[in-house]
Amino acid sequence: MTEIDWDALRLAANEAMHKSYSPYSKFPVGAAALVDDGRVVSGCNVENASYGVGLCAECALVSSLAMTGGGKLVAFTCVDGLGNVLMPCGRCRQLLYEFSAEGMILETVSGFRTIDQVLPDAFGPRQLDAYAASTAAAN
Repeated sequence: MTEIDWDALRLAANEAMHKSYSPYSKFPVGAAALVDDGRVVSGCNVENASYGVGLCAECALVSSLAMTGGGKLVAFTCVDGLGNVLMPCGRCRQLLYEFSAEGMILETVSGFRTIDQVLPDAFGPRQLDAYAASTAAAN
């Protein structure tokens, strides 16, 4: 993978943020990520009158990833309504981990971090694959 254009990724996140449906919290969020094949996927938060069933920008981003051919996320950023970088919540970090390339880089409020740094000791597809390989070797 070549150098990551963080300015372009932040611009895509800001464009997504402007499409947010956030009439209840008044807190629009946009997210964008670079995919291992060079595509950029993005998403925005979509709220609901019942509050708890709103969709995070990260959820919309992962849906976009699936709908446009899949792949693994290699770089990610998320912004608020002012364009400030946001840190994904724990649930969204787990969601991002599920679709991340090993070593995916996130732009965070404290700088650039890998997915393993923001979700240490995570459990996901890589661990399931390792377990399947070890049980196959044991049989």
